[in-house]
Amino acid sequence: MHEMSIAIPLVEQLQALAAEHNAARVEALTVAAGVMRQVVPEALVVAFEVAAAETCAAGASLTVESVPLAARCRQCGRQFEPSIDSFVCDRCNQADVEIIDGNDIVLTSVTFQQADDEDQPG
Repeated sequence: MHEMSIAIPLVEQLQALAAEHNAARVEALTVAAGVMRQVVPEALVVAFEVAAAETCAAGASLTVESVPLAARCRQCGRQFEPSIDSFVCDRCNQADVEIIDGNDIVLTSVTFQQADDEDQPG
């Protein structure tokens, strides 16, 4: 399960952001995961829960959004969505392609609870 190797640096990033924004805790976050990373969303949620225990991100709600694969042919310039096992341009049949999306894992949003909000009823 490689999701733990994603969850640990994610929690570290959240801790740094919380400190930077003077936040008491992380309430929710969204991660965009490219299909090339082969992330199993449910496994990432479980790994995140374990990695976040006893940190400012403990109990935070994690949403994982899938980002489809996108490529551009270097020969004809066509942008297309290849299958994960074939990187051949569907216009000119060349395999000289550049991956332009679907290969990253990005923290896209974070909701913090500010230190002031902790003691207020809500």
